[in-house]
This record gives sequence, structure tokens and C-alpha cells, in this order.
Amino acid sequence: MKDKVFNLIGSLIAFYIPIQIAYLTSSETVIKAVVLAFIIQWVCFIPAYLLQTEKFYDLTGSLTYLSLVLFSVFSESSFESSTLIVCGCISVWALRLGSFLFSRIKKDGEDKRFRTIKPNLTRFFMTWTLQGMWVTMCLLCVITAISSDGGVSEGVVFYLGLLIFIFGFTLEVAADNQKTKFRKNPENKNKFISSGLWGKSRHPNYLGELILWIGVAVMSVESLEGLQHITLISPLFVYVLLMHISGVRMLENSGQKKWGHLPEYNEYLKNTPKFFITLKSLIK
Repeated sequence: MKDKVFNLIGSLIAFYIPIQIAYLTSSETVIKAVVLAFIIQWVCFIPAYLLQTEKFYDLTGSLTYLSLVLFSVFSESSFESSTLIVCGCISVWALRLGSFLFSRIKKDGEDKRFRTIKPNLTRFFMTWTLQGMWVTMCLLCVITAISSDGGVSEGVVFYLGLLIFIFGFTLEVAADNQKTKFRKNPENKNKFISSGLWGKSRHPNYLGELILWIGVAVMSVESLEGLQHITLISPLFVYVLLMHISGVRMLENSGQKKWGHLPEYNEYLKNTPKFFITLKSLIK
């Protein structure tokens, strides 16, 4: 009973935080976009629970990113070049990551993280609600920028943000490709990757994701006014989520269980930064 109450309260908080930030932006489009994101998650949760599958969880998240940027652009009739550029960046990222994750889970047959989550109604519901929070918190700054007068402002800061996004996106794609290639080699079965970017950071793909969302925030910043600047919390939210809730934390624990007894793995942990690439790791 306590778990059910906890999960329901967690779901409520996950919805409450982004919707309250949306109200602070004083934009009807932003509020509607946040509500739309959660409706998509809750509708998709129903067949996912009935079929006891997580196979389209990540894909739904990616499609929600696409849905929200398109909704915002057409709601505001904002078709300025800068608005289309930032929306294009997010769309390319969402399509790439969504298809990548869907292909991976289709190949593996399941996402092991969901084994104990799927049978639990309230916990599985909270997981889908948290995805709604993830999507909206990431997009709040850019959706607010789109809904501002004139759309996303174009200038030096905007293009600086675009360069940051391109760097982060390239880093994430390169890291994913290196790991995929490593896993395809039969000789690497049950081994951990420590080459390429994975020798500079233990989680370079997640580092790339953080950097690209910083880029999105920078592209949006000059369009924000007053309390709207609170939407720039998105990169901080991504960092906390990746480092302390999912992503890095879960993979670090999994790695300890798999390879913690190996001297070479402990040496890897000792010499390779957990997240941010350092000068020492670059020149080693």
C-alpha cells in the first residue's frame, strides 16, 4: 500500500512541477504543450501495461519531443529561420535517438530495467509520467522561446548555442556508434568498452546529451523575459536525471555487478572520469 501511495504521489509531483513552471511563462501554448506531453504518455501507458511491454517506451518519448515542437510552431505560426533551425535540431536528435533505442530493444528483446516495473500498475504508471516530465522539462525553454513575440531570436548567442548543440549531438552519436560496433564483435561478448571516447569518459553518450541540451538552452535564452528564465533549468534537470536517477547511476551499479571483481575494470574506473572529460583523460 505504501508503495502505491509513493508511486501516485511521485506521479503527481512529476506532473505538478513542469505545469507550474509552464504557468510562470504566462504562455497558453506552453501550458497546452505540457498537458499534451502527459496525455501522450498516459494514453500509451494503457496498452503498454495491458500487453506488459516496454518496447515502445523510448520511441514514445522521442515522438513526444517531435509532437511538442511541431505543436508549438504551428500554434504560434512561428516559421522564422531561427525557430525552424532549433526545432530541426531537436527533431533530428529525437528521431535518431528514438530509432536507435527502438532498434536496440527490438534486438535485445527487452529492457531489463522494466522487469520488476511492468507488473506493478502504479510504478509503471509513474515511469510513464516521469517520461512526460523529462520531455517537458527539456523543452520548456525552447517552447517558451517559440511562443514569445517574434519566435526564437537570431543572433550571435543563438549561433553559439547551435555550435554547442552540434558538438554535443556529434559526441552522443559517435559514442553510441563506437559502443554498437564494440558489441557487434563476438570477441567482446560480456566485456566492457574502454576504447575511443569511452576511454575519455565512462559515459560519453550521456555527456553529449547534456551538452546538446545546453546548446538548446543557449539558443533560446535571448527570447526569454522575466520569470521565463526559470525554464533554463532544463540542462540542470538533464544532468540530475542522468547522473543521479537513471542513466549513469544505473549503469555504474550494473557495471560493478558484472565486472567489479576484475582488476582491469577497477583500473578503468580509477583512470577514466565518470562523466566530464578531463585534460588528463584526453592526453592519456
